[in-house]
Amino acid sequence: MANGNKVLVLGLDGMEPDTTKRMVEAGRMPNVKKLIELGAARPDLELLGAMPTITPAQWTTLACGCYPATHGVTDFWNQAPDALDTIIYGLDSRLCQAEQLWNVTAEAGKKTLVWQWPGSSWPPTSDSENLFVVDGTQPASVNYSIANIDIEKYVIASTEFTENKFIDHMGSNNLGDAATDCVIDKLDLEEDAEEKPEKDKYADFKFDASNKKELLLNRYKMKRIKNVMFHPITNDGGSLARVPFDKIESTIAEPKNWGFDIPAGALEFVTYTAGGQLRRPCLILKNEQGVYDTVVVYKTKKESTPLCTLKGDEMATDVVDDCIENGKKTVATRWYKLLELAEDGSKVRMWMSTAFKVDCDDRWSPKSIYQEVIENCGYVPPFTQMGGTSLEFAQKILTPSWRLNALWQSRAINYLIEEKGIEVVFCHHHFIDHSAHQFWNYALQKPNADPAEGFQAQIDKTYEVADEYIGSYMHLLEEGWTIIVTSDHGEQIHDKAPARLGSAAGVSAGIMRELGWTVMKKDENGNDLEEVDFSKTKALAVRTSYIWINLKGRDEFGIVDPADKYDVEEQIIDDLYRYRDENGDRIIAMAFHNKDAKVIGLDGPYTGDIVYMNRERYVTEHGQGLSTYRGYYGTSVSPIFIAAGNGIVHDDNVKRVVRQVDVAPTVANLLDVRMPADCEGAPVYQILESYK
Repeated sequence: MANGNKVLVLGLDGMEPDTTKRMVEAGRMPNVKKLIELGAARPDLELLGAMPTITPAQWTTLACGCYPATHGVTDFWNQAPDALDTIIYGLDSRLCQAEQLWNVTAEAGKKTLVWQWPGSSWPPTSDSENLFVVDGTQPASVNYSIANIDIEKYVIASTEFTENKFIDHMGSNNLGDAATDCVIDKLDLEEDAEEKPEKDKYADFKFDASNKKELLLNRYKMKRIKNVMFHPITNDGGSLARVPFDKIESTIAEPKNWGFDIPAGALEFVTYTAGGQLRRPCLILKNEQGVYDTVVVYKTKKESTPLCTLKGDEMATDVVDDCIENGKKTVATRWYKLLELAEDGSKVRMWMSTAFKVDCDDRWSPKSIYQEVIENCGYVPPFTQMGGTSLEFAQKILTPSWRLNALWQSRAINYLIEEKGIEVVFCHHHFIDHSAHQFWNYALQKPNADPAEGFQAQIDKTYEVADEYIGSYMHLLEEGWTIIVTSDHGEQIHDKAPARLGSAAGVSAGIMRELGWTVMKKDENGNDLEEVDFSKTKALAVRTSYIWINLKGRDEFGIVDPADKYDVEEQIIDDLYRYRDENGDRIIAMAFHNKDAKVIGLDGPYTGDIVYMNRERYVTEHGQGLSTYRGYYGTSVSPIFIAAGNGIVHDDNVKRVVRQVDVAPTVANLLDVRMPADCEGAPVYQILESYK
């Protein structure tokens, strides 16, 4: 064993081996290439993922070394034990029934940092002074669910506009239209609109070590969502391209009523924040050649110090400004990016990020590290989803902002390693997965004549960002650390229509409705409503890969007698195998009784009465299929595994299958600590120096 070793587990959500190999061979991932050359990996770089291939379940498997049936985190949502129409938010450590490795390392005296590890890290599950935990309540970004107090903005200013409009909560699939078309004011208004109260949208996850046992015993007394229906009749899609943002249209005019001298020839327009309640005046400025090339954003026309200056392709970060939360002004940060500026000043387009509340340390343990990080590494970056079907947004906003987000994270983690004497790090970043969900299907649906300039190219750029991110930690190898690069799953891009069966967000009626097992309520004309009729429903597809029998005595609206349960399950399984889509193709790869799902680690009370997997390429991206699946464009659902550094042999031809459950015991062996109590995997002895 490598006593006294230090280990960094780099978790890159959605990173898959096939794309990684292609990029390494093309010379575009030099840091990953170096890790492979120095360390150990299978030739295919694969890790055998647990089932289901979905973020919370697999990151928890990586943390605990056991299968979802054992640790109990089986999806983004868990099923309530007594009602089929109720699900419980799954990225909550109180749902995890297994011991996490970071508790073992912290209690063994090793200072351990857990950074944004989804599904099983927050609230902290140990009160050890050696454990440092940063968020983990969602995969997107640190602080996102509690600090995000205003959505992104797409701003268009033009001399052709005659009035200003604030169009709220548009979807990025349609930049030209909106459900609302609200004229809010003229440009010459000076004061902010009256602040209006907003409802608190976010759950408050507090942890007190003294009530840990109570929290675990009463784990279902958490946030419940009733009647969650996500496209119950049609396919749930799976792409994250349809994201909300505000669109602002503003007139460009001659400046007036400014409280300080402004450059000659300047023009003005206005943008809005906080649902249109706050206005921010902007100036368009000329350069020495008389060409308009700069936009300056101000808090008011009376304050001469600008909030930010936008020029060229640079992104303005850490812009500190007021926003509104629950009816009160609060200090927040945003990012800005200039997208277009006409040389004659007649048109401006720019992007404004979400606003992140500055005073937000609730998801940092201990809280003191939050202030240290923002003082030494900069403010927590806002989270962006602007991409979707707009290639311009993808190129100019999403990919560059995610790069800056990743580098901020590595700065913060490196800072904490140095300043706090951290010896073990479990960290997660979501940019590959997010970009894959945004771009891959649109690379398929909207092929560009030149793939190097299209959506496919954005995936490659994302992997370049991943390599740069990994590179920011490479100095640790010289300091005696071990680095493990891994992921939860990859992305299989389908060229078949995904099966209308299951949804990570809740209920999908789809195929179960066609087969007659799920019955929808009717309107007065006899048409199906998007609401399940539980009085006639015998079974329901709930969450990613699970079907539940509507059972008497267990479920609130149960109609199936327990004596008939097995026979009903048999009939459903037979129906699923016989089902054919409109092309005559079978869409189900396998279906199990709960007891039989033990063979894939998905039996027990946290899954379903029936567990199923779709056929290859009948999966939207991942989740409802095996981790061995391959897809269009050379994509793979498989996660990745590379290890290098202290205690690791050089072997780029590892022959054994490396399973997700093997990662935690391998890390435990490197650190000379015991395995987690519920561990079901084994160390990958073949790559460990101590066994050579």
